[in-house]
Amino acid sequence: MCNEGFHCWSLCQTFFNLGMCPAFHFVEMETVAPAASQALPDITFACAHCSSALVVDAAAAGMTLPCQRCGKPTEVPAIPVHETLSAKAEAQVADLRRQLKENESQRTEITGYINQLSIQLHRWQLRLQTLNERREELEKQLRAAR
Repeated sequence: MCNEGFHCWSLCQTFFNLGMCPAFHFVEMETVAPAASQALPDITFACAHCSSALVVDAAAAGMTLPCQRCGKPTEVPAIPVHETLSAKAEAQVADLRRQLKENESQRTEITGYINQLSIQLHRWQLRLQTLNERREELEKQLRAAR
């Protein structure tokens, strides 16, 4: 494995021993597994001219680099769609979290209103009870006065 984290053929090891690592490497496709710790996974593709299996860092997406085997300019493809979808999925998750936070804020506000109104209702019920008791007292006094 070279200092870039690629599983490569002996050509990469030769470059590594010389203190260099080429922009992209010859690889055996089945041995390359994206590292979990990388922010963006490497791009694995084939040279358009000689069909050599190549791998580059995701930062090279869209660039044109010389193939290490045939030397012809080879365009590095854009990051694959499934990776773009994960970015879209992450954006959607972030948006859903924002909406959930806003929803919780609104629920808290409404709950506060309900609590305030419950307290006010209780006060009105007590006031009504007091008025009913006062009415009964006044009616009792009225009957006694007749």
